[in-house]
Amino acid sequence: MAELSLQHLDKIYDNKVQAVFDFNMDVKDGELIVLVGPSGCGKSTTLRMVAGLEDISRGKLLLDGRDITKKPAKDRDMAMVFQNYALYGHMTIYENMAFSLTLRKEDKNVIHKKVMAAAEILDLTSQLNKKPSQLSGGQRQRVAMGRSIVRSPKVFLFDEPLSNLDAKLRGATRREILLLHKRLKATMLYVTHDQTEALTLADRIVCMSMGHVQQIGTPMELYDRPVNQFVAGFIGLPPMNFFDVRVQDGTLRGNGFEVPMTEEDKAILAGYEGAEIVLGVRPEDMEEGGDLPIEVFSNENLGMNTLIHGHVGNHVSITSKLRGWKDYRDGDIVRVRLNRKHFFDKQTTDAIHGEGV
Repeated sequence: MAELSLQHLDKIYDNKVQAVFDFNMDVKDGELIVLVGPSGCGKSTTLRMVAGLEDISRGKLLLDGRDITKKPAKDRDMAMVFQNYALYGHMTIYENMAFSLTLRKEDKNVIHKKVMAAAEILDLTSQLNKKPSQLSGGQRQRVAMGRSIVRSPKVFLFDEPLSNLDAKLRGATRREILLLHKRLKATMLYVTHDQTEALTLADRIVCMSMGHVQQIGTPMELYDRPVNQFVAGFIGLPPMNFFDVRVQDGTLRGNGFEVPMTEEDKAILAGYEGAEIVLGVRPEDMEEGGDLPIEVFSNENLGMNTLIHGHVGNHVSITSKLRGWKDYRDGDIVRVRLNRKHFFDKQTTDAIHGEGV
């Protein structure tokens, strides 16, 4: 397939508003990269710059070592799958999938082979004579993917392709995209605001905020070792709990509560004695049987797990994800142990990994 290099890309609009700042990364051949972040963070703008739908204000875009920064979209050998499917309602599924090849005036036999091969991959063979209105949302999204596959592009670009689907269809279509990636061994850039999609699909994730890349890494790296408080709070569901605490005499002292420090905590926070920091704890990194009392105000049963929402200390909110089916009532006290802690500098919001002040 293809290697892609995004070299210090900026996007500045005519009104001087900058949407993307110094986006810099290399995409390996066959890699599936997911750009994730909240609405307005610049992820779709970055994808559109790669596609050629937005001009690049500064920086370079290389495809297999060739500079394509100024090339028009039609000459970039990329295929884009949009959120809204963009299918032609008056055409059959076969005609929709064949459309780009028909425009190129390719041989009819070649077109037929490519359409049938794509239909087989996406389980659309029995739908080829139907119109888009006769298909479900998930099937229409597969048609949009099939239209891209028949072009045999060097790079596939996905712009929030599952946003219009319900939860069940999103899960099923997400699995189909994973299978598609494995079968085609294609280079893919995928944009989403859904961090579950990012964690389950990506070889590497690019987490963005306000036009800036916050962290690039594997899903486990972003989940287990976030570089700052934004990434820690965005990646993971339910989101990480954050508490303002002071490092003092072997404890982390919050607003009306204390958490004892382990020897590892003390080593990480060497140099922060007496300082205020932010303690981060993922809901799933807690278990019953510890010293931290939670006053429950809500109990959500999820089958194998239960979400406990409550307060610690002087009404500091906390969410805990406990194993098993629990039936705690409003006002019950649950004592939990923190099995894993994350620490962040209160001024910079950067993660503290033992470097000291």
